[in-house]
Amino acid sequence: MKAMLTAFVAIAIIAIGSNLVLNQAGFSSQEQGAGSAVRLDN
Repeated sequence: MKAMLTAFVAIAIIAIGSNLVLNQAGFSSQEQGAGSAVRLDN
């Protein structure tokens, strides 16, 4: 049971950390799909 709870906490930390890193790196679909001929809502 302790190992499963530790794994859940690790999954949550990895998910939150990767979300923050990818947002800072500019890998969102909006930033990747935007070009001079693309109009996206703000």
